[in-house]
Amino acid sequence: MASSDKSPAPIPARGPDRTPPGQPMTTGQKVIDKGASMMQSLTPVKQMSQHVCTFAVYSHEMSRHIETHHYISRLNQDFLQCAVYDSEEPNARLIGIEYIISDRLFETLSEEEQKLWHSHAYEIKSGLWVNPRIPEMIGKPELENLAKTYGKFWCTWQVDRGDRLPLGAPVLMMSPQGVNLGKIDPELVKQRDDKYNISTEAIKESRVEIEEPEWINPQADYWKQHGKGFAVDIEQTEMKLRAPFP
Repeated sequence: MASSDKSPAPIPARGPDRTPPGQPMTTGQKVIDKGASMMQSLTPVKQMSQHVCTFAVYSHEMSRHIETHHYISRLNQDFLQCAVYDSEEPNARLIGIEYIISDRLFETLSEEEQKLWHSHAYEIKSGLWVNPRIPEMIGKPELENLAKTYGKFWCTWQVDRGDRLPLGAPVLMMSPQGVNLGKIDPELVKQRDDKYNISTEAIKESRVEIEEPEWINPQADYWKQHGKGFAVDIEQTEMKLRAPFP
């Protein structure tokens, strides 16, 4: 069965083309989509109020780094949810989801659950986490709060290995860190900086005054302490046949 730490075989849809295989949209389909967008509220989608560009690392293969684009909606002060894309272009591919919670909520989780989460302090202090086109002065109060949060990011489409369709099991992702395997490829950072005409190093210097969390729970960023990642195996199981109603 499928496993998140192995490439699916055979691979029917792999290559450099960013577009998934399929026929172009018809005029009728475009008309339907346009009409639906005018008549339906799409309320959950319209709650997305921030775009964050950052990087992520595969938990089971930490030599693989990807640039990510998070579109964030806030449910309350302690909980954010993100649709994660591979770019900000019109044809961007939805590659996963991330949930972000406050340190208060994180401490209520079981130790087993905490192992699946990562911290954000280094990612923000290092300048890797940016809100494109938003001046640092405006974003800094939000960054001070986010530096104390934890995230759980599941990647459902490994576009960096050339997959033109979402294949296999979802993959747990980790955040960048300032030690060994957590360091992001400098060339990847440079490509991002050139695209937005920014300097990660300059942003890092401007965030010196953002306070480090007093304590980062060691159950998060589990690989740093234990040298172990996590993979998902999909196994065949017996179905529950009892109906949930009389």
